[in-house]
This record gives sequence, structure tokens and C-alpha cells, in this order.
Amino acid sequence: MVSIVLAGGGTAGHTSPLIATAERLRELAPDVRLTSVGTPKGLEARVIPAAGLDLRMIPPVPLPRKLTPELVAVPARLAGAVKQAAGILDAVGADAVVGFGGYVSLPVYLAALMRRVPVVIHEQNAVPGLANKIAATFAKVVAVSFPNTPLRGARYVGMPVRAAISELDRASARASARLELGFDADRPLLLVSGGSQGAVAINNATDAARAELLAHGIDILHVLGPKNLTDAHRVVTHPTTGARYVPVGYVDAMEQAYAAADLMVGRSGAGTVIETATVGLPVVFVPLPHGNGEQARNADFLIDADAGVLVPNAELDGPRLLAEVLPLLTEPAKLDALRARLAGLVPADAAADLARIVLDAAGVK
Repeated sequence: MVSIVLAGGGTAGHTSPLIATAERLRELAPDVRLTSVGTPKGLEARVIPAAGLDLRMIPPVPLPRKLTPELVAVPARLAGAVKQAAGILDAVGADAVVGFGGYVSLPVYLAALMRRVPVVIHEQNAVPGLANKIAATFAKVVAVSFPNTPLRGARYVGMPVRAAISELDRASARASARLELGFDADRPLLLVSGGSQGAVAINNATDAARAELLAHGIDILHVLGPKNLTDAHRVVTHPTTGARYVPVGYVDAMEQAYAAADLMVGRSGAGTVIETATVGLPVVFVPLPHGNGEQARNADFLIDADAGVLVPNAELDGPRLLAEVLPLLTEPAKLDALRARLAGLVPADAAADLARIVLDAAGVK
């Protein structure tokens, strides 16, 4: 029985492609042993077990981007995490490691290097993270989501997405998705989501634009992020149009939200960019202005193809949100044109391709 260790966590940007790849590994090698490595603080603590994966924990070792006093503690903390990761590799008899970035990945990569276990890395973003930059120097395969990602030996595979996403037929699923989410089958529906952690700027702009959107007969599904949902957020129904505003903390089955929506406003994390392009859902992207600047780069290929809209975070407010979404939701031809330009822009089944690469690295022919 082949044993594969999957490392990645922190946010949905890392956990979603991990779960998607695990799905395909099980399909291609039904007797495969899959073990995921994460930290207690990340989203993986909830979503990985929910996906039916064995989750082992190691301590998080954040790597400061700047010179800070915390750097002094990094070597000792990293060494401890690598030791624990090596113990996991030994315990499960790992034949290969596939990592998806994030704090948890680097200790697992280094443990695999020590144990001479083949490493496959997958970089989700157009601008690679530090853990994957380091691992690219010794990994057997470096898979990337975007064709121009600057990583040594990069191989363009695309972004693994779950079968529920890659096989989604939005048109046929639309009516049932809206019914289950509590929306009318015929009104335009705007999906607003700042990702698994939420987004204050997007949430504030949506709050400011809500009354006008509802007055235009536009339903709103607002995914605020678990930490941002408060008692003040309540379902609102417009007295004249009947349009509804429904706030939720998190959506486990984003494919349902994608099927229900006509347009989305959200961050341009790699997962959001690729998933929405895969299902043909037009998006007004509001890149997170922090980190490596990767979010703005992630959406470049869609903006260049005139298949999406980008609004800088600093420019987003209620009036700007209305200016971008109202013309699209009230003039179907404009939305149809965006949707048509999305067709064929991303690889069809990157999860299966990456799963085959991982099995090959593990010696499965």
C-alpha cells in the first residue's frame, strides 16, 4: 500500500487544493494511505477531518517577513517542528510528500529531505510563498497554478479543485441551489465573500450598498467570515422588491453558492480565482493589499482577457461597489459577455494531473 503525506493549511487557499488532490488520489489508487499534516490553529483543524482525512498536528512556525525579535526563536521552533514531522513520516511509512504551502509545509518538506522521501510541491499563487521557494530547490516536481509563476523548474499544472467544483453545471444546479439557500429562483443574486477569513473592506462596502442593491431587486448572499458575523447581522427582506440579504459566517459547500450566484465580489486568492473561472462565474476582484502582492497578480490573466473586473482595496466603498455590480446585474448582455470569455481559461482537471504526478513520485506506475 502506497503512503502519501499531504501538507498544507492555514486558510482555504491551501486546504482546498489539498482536499481536491486527496479526492483524486483515492480515485486513482483506492488503497492509498493518505495522511495530512497541519497545525491546531489553521482552518485545516476543521475541514481536513471533515473531508475524511487523517490529520496529524505539528506546531506552527510563522516565518516573519521582516527583521523582528521573533526571528531569534525561529531556528529552535523550526527544528522542533521538523523533528515532529519526521516522526509522522516514519510512522506512516511515507512514500512521497505533496505540499501546498503555508506555515505547516516547510517543516514537512525539510523532514522529507532528511528522510529522502520524494517531495512534490504545488504553488497556488502567481507569486510563490517562502516555504515553496525553499522546497523548489530540492523537490522532485514543482507544480504551479499559473503559467508564469517564478519558481525553479516550474511545471504548469493548474489549480486542483474538488470534483464538486470541476464538474459543476451551474445552469442545471441554479434553481435547487437557490431554493436551498433561501433565495428566489428568478431574481439576480450577488455573492459577496472575502474568503475563509473574511474581508473588512468588502464587508463594509457591502453594508453601505445593501439598501440600494435590494431596492433594485438584487438578492445578496454575504459570506462575512466566522469572526465577522455578529448579532447585528440579520436577514433583511426589502418591503417592495422582496429581494433578500442573507448574512452567513462561512459556506462549507461553495459550489452551492457558485451555482446560485450570477456575480461575485471577492478577494483574488488563487482558489477563488481558479474556482470561479472553472465554473464560469464572473467576479469583481478586490485583491488583499498585503502579503507578497500575490492576490493582484493572481487575477492578471482574467483581467487581461477582459474576463473579470478588478478594484483596488483602497478604492472600494459602497458607491464604487454599486458602480461595478449594478450595470452587470441589470444588463444581462454584459454579464453574459464576461461569462463567455471565462470559457477554457484554466486547465480542466488539475487535481487528477497533480495526483498522477504524486503517485509517480511515490513509485506507482
